Amino acid sequence: MSFQTRLAALEDATKSPLLKNIARGIEKESLRVQPSGHLATTAHPKTLGSALTHPSITTDYSEALLEFITAPSASIDDVLNELEEIHSYTYQQIGDELLWVSSMPCQLGDDSSIPVAQYGSSNTGRMKTVYRLGLGHRYGRLMQTIAGIHYNFSVPDELWQTLQTLEGNQQSLQDFKTEGYFALIRNFRRYFWLLLYLFGAAPAVCKSFVRGRQHELVAVGDDSHSLHLPYATSLRMGNLGYQSDAQSSLVICYNDIGQYSKTLKGALETPYQPYEEIGLKDEQGNYKQLTTNLLQIENEFYSPIRPKRTAAAGETPLEALQKNGVEYIEVRCVDLNPLLPCGIDKQTIQFLDTFLLFCLLKESPRTHNAEYYQIHENQRRTVASGRDPELELLDDNRSRKLVDWGLALTEQMQPVAALLDGANQSSDYASVLQTMVTRLHDNSLTPAAILLAEMNNNHETYFRMAMRKAQEHRDYFQQRAPTPELIEKYQRLASESLVEQQQIEAADSLSFDEFLADYLSQRAANTAPV
Repeated sequence: MSFQTRLAALEDATKSPLLKNIARGIEKESLRVQPSGHLATTAHPKTLGSALTHPSITTDYSEALLEFITAPSASIDDVLNELEEIHSYTYQQIGDELLWVSSMPCQLGDDSSIPVAQYGSSNTGRMKTVYRLGLGHRYGRLMQTIAGIHYNFSVPDELWQTLQTLEGNQQSLQDFKTEGYFALIRNFRRYFWLLLYLFGAAPAVCKSFVRGRQHELVAVGDDSHSLHLPYATSLRMGNLGYQSDAQSSLVICYNDIGQYSKTLKGALETPYQPYEEIGLKDEQGNYKQLTTNLLQIENEFYSPIRPKRTAAAGETPLEALQKNGVEYIEVRCVDLNPLLPCGIDKQTIQFLDTFLLFCLLKESPRTHNAEYYQIHENQRRTVASGRDPELELLDDNRSRKLVDWGLALTEQMQPVAALLDGANQSSDYASVLQTMVTRLHDNSLTPAAILLAEMNNNHETYFRMAMRKAQEHRDYFQQRAPTPELIEKYQRLASESLVEQQQIEAADSLSFDEFLADYLSQRAANTAPV
């Protein structure tokens, strides 16, 4: 079914309101840092509850790497308000510590100075910690201190039903949705370089992050403490960030759920000699990683986007997807924007919605190995040189200037923005799209360029710029102290989460060895459909 046919169907006055029910949620990571700007070495505050079970406040890799999670909502304002609430409450609980505002981390020591997240004594909690220990052994702990924003997105079933009826499709609704979300993912991967250009906010890093590593970064002017690439957009998404030599050989197929499951499951079951050399356990019998295979669990595969399904207790993510299909997608390539208190704003979300709906509605041919290479090469070029006005990307069998291709894509998105404006009785989406067109014409308006300009104008190092922003954001949230009702709400959530963690720990009946063996055997028995 053509893009234009789908657009026309949704322009119907009875169908347009469906787009008002797009659900989105945010997972936002931030490092806790000391007043000096060094990584916090304190444990996850008890007043924030259990990192294992709290629905809104948890940790990612490190005890110091907080993760804030908003509930799914059809209201962008509600999502951002909840994110502000969590920040405000957290600032009341962390004393004189700051939340680092950048994706690339603060001043760091060596790997041993980065505390791995702890989740209690339950088998589930221990598994989460061992997985993180494995990441540290495999990739180094410094890489795991990088923070980002994950954006979760889904459209209502009624919209899928409309498209299914339009196409005369006879599948179950869930199968149709799953195919549709995989089509979205294929288009997203083709075009997400545009998001790196428009929202990349990590063009520089403190030199402590690359200590002892090979890199191509250069000093920022006379500042030997800060390193950057002159036209970089998001170092987080390049070879200094969530990349690995081991995974560079992985080709995960997104043509359908069967091929996706088969290729991802293959990586979970493939032995990898360097990880076998690390060993499964140390001399005292403590686990160093969950397995010695190429991937320990599904989440270890670094990807700018993931198909997602809420898993039941004891169910693996891949098993949940195979049983029940795709529920929503998770966008993972958005940097924290240090210019914004929450790291993201309404304008960014509105463009993400427009972009993702465009990817969903546009024709999405199945991908192939040559295109897989092009996708990675376009990512690499945009990360390192995205703001170079002369940069060219690969578009099938031709080279094409990033700016020209970006302008062509935003033009194709105009009717999608109009659909969203019609559903929400606004002109916001068209206005935001025009703002992004302006950024394409003038790269000095991108977050990456603005941050470098501030460093230059204020004669600041990367570290000093980020510290200044962190202090400004702390003041912002402290001036917006949570109400007594909100304090009571988050105190209750914290208390309930601690009780739930204790209950999980008390209910364990297996040793950790038995628990992990059961988990891995369950995964092995779960044969992916082809």
